[in-house]
Amino acid sequence: MHRLLLIDDDEALAGPLTQYLARFDLQLEAVTRPSFALQRLAAERFDALILDGMLPEMDGFEFCRRLRSGQDAWRDIPVLMLTARGDLTDRVVGLELGADDYLPKPFEPRELAARLQTILRRTRLTPVAAAPATDRLGFDGLEIDTVRREVRRAGGLVELTGMEYELLLMLAREPGKVFSRDDILNRLRGQEAELYTRAVDILVSRVRRKLEPLQVFKTLRNAGYCFALPERTS
Repeated sequence: MHRLLLIDDDEALAGPLTQYLARFDLQLEAVTRPSFALQRLAAERFDALILDGMLPEMDGFEFCRRLRSGQDAWRDIPVLMLTARGDLTDRVVGLELGADDYLPKPFEPRELAARLQTILRRTRLTPVAAAPATDRLGFDGLEIDTVRREVRRAGGLVELTGMEYELLLMLAREPGKVFSRDDILNRLRGQEAELYTRAVDILVSRVRRKLEPLQVFKTLRNAGYCFALPERTS
């Protein structure tokens, strides 16, 4: 049973959604304000957040930004954002701030359940199931521990979200191989790519910033991305 925290000021949403998600072994709890959410996160463990874009105190985008930039234990928790607007700009902003997925309102509960299951599956399983079983991947200046799901740059720990880690691991396991944006979306989400691929560019940019000054990814115009670091020889 996975525990989810819904942050949405629409009190009428929580009851029906709680009952529906229980069919998929998803236990939902709900709060109406970001301050209440922080109290719950500090007191209990949750496996994912469902975050509305329009909230009192601060909007969901600001809450996501603070969540990801903080030093709290829950800063890497998977986040699925909800919003009443389906604009591409909102999707891009949410992903840039660290959200793992995005669903515009009104939504079908079955689609929400499917997206949550994909996020939760991605946090505990690697999407590259056919790759050789290797505990550590070593490159010049970078090490990936696939058992602990840790990434170290020059010996120092780098904090990545679940999707950022999976993107890095996916490309690092096949250095030099070019992955198109659709390839990356399909393998990370476990479903068909959506109509926009800007999400991949945002993910790549986020990982690049966190791993600077290493040049981990190479961009191939009109083709996609590949992992660019040489493997460690000793």
